[in-house]
Amino acid sequence: MPSRKNLILTYGLLVFIWATTPLAIVWSVSDLHPMWALVLRFFIALPLAIVVLLILKVRFPVDKVSILSYIAGSLSLIGSQIFTYAATAYLSSGLIALMFGLAPIMAGLIGRFGFQQKLALLQWLGMAVSIIGLGLICLSDNQNHVQPLGIGLMIVSVFAYSLSIFLVKKINANIQAMAQATGSILVSTLIAILVVPWILQYVPTQMPSAKSLLALFYTVIMASLIAMFCYFKLVQNLKPTTLSLTTVMTPLLAILIGAFLNDEQLSVQVFVGASIVLFGLLLYFLKDLRAYRRM
Repeated sequence: MPSRKNLILTYGLLVFIWATTPLAIVWSVSDLHPMWALVLRFFIALPLAIVVLLILKVRFPVDKVSILSYIAGSLSLIGSQIFTYAATAYLSSGLIALMFGLAPIMAGLIGRFGFQQKLALLQWLGMAVSIIGLGLICLSDNQNHVQPLGIGLMIVSVFAYSLSIFLVKKINANIQAMAQATGSILVSTLIAILVVPWILQYVPTQMPSAKSLLALFYTVIMASLIAMFCYFKLVQNLKPTTLSLTTVMTPLLAILIGAFLNDEQLSVQVFVGASIVLFGLLLYFLKDLRAYRRM
């Protein structure tokens, strides 16, 4: 069991990576078709993950339970990201991160209806408040950065991500975090190969810009390797709802990063809606936050 300090540092690193990844995704698709950016991300990440696995001499089990865990973990990679990349045409990087902020609510609903976990009245209230905020965002007239189709795609993405946490936890395979990450990247790469025939007409015909390439490699190194190592390490040591709390911290950071580095101007209505969503998330986690303060 990792120490409390180790888990806190891992948690903080994951928050930073997830706050910056949405902008990296948006930049990576500036000169590439979104699905090619996603496919290339896994094609590059897999050999790197294997090299790291060999250097660290981490055992890579291939028994039935481990394979099921890899498949479950891939839901949080290509299963979720395929919809995130599709949403880049309709939402700003900050709003993509905001939608991932709804992961705790999605995790709560999956836990309630799929795993018979109980939800407190305050959690239901937090959900209702966040949905009101999301409704305000959807009704915004700022169509450059907010389109309902993008919201729908992100809801599916967040569902896949949240379901992955529960499934990996339920399977509970005895796998080291780096092996779990590599196995999930492997499954995601195999699925990406199946996607290729459908996007051949969009194959890149010229070298992307330096910004697009750097963003692509950021998603590979930081989001696909380091973040997934941190993520699966935390999945193995924290409750699903506690892990989902990371996504409460990332939206505001991501919105600020997007505004500062990518000139993403959001309307007052979108800003108010985002604030209401975050307030709902705080209500949802109020009980947990009080428990942490007493520890």
